Amino acid sequence: MMEEIRPLDWLDTEEIGLALFEAYPERNPLSVRFTELRDLVLALPGFRGGRDGCNEKILEAIQMAWYEEAQEEREG
Repeated sequence: MMEEIRPLDWLDTEEIGLALFEAYPERNPLSVRFTELRDLVLALPGFRGGRDGCNEKILEAIQMAWYEEAQEEREG
């Protein structure tokens, strides 16, 4: 039985960070420009937020959540 994907929106920053880490484990989150980050989030399975639903503060929170996931994996 497949696990059901919970729909994500822009304010689900922690969940989005985890999803990005799982999708792109080799990427350095701090090297991703916000324009690319927005596109990566929009491409995530189950993401339902609109293209204009984010701002720099939200993208920064997503980037930091992704970075923290990557750090935990490296340390862990």
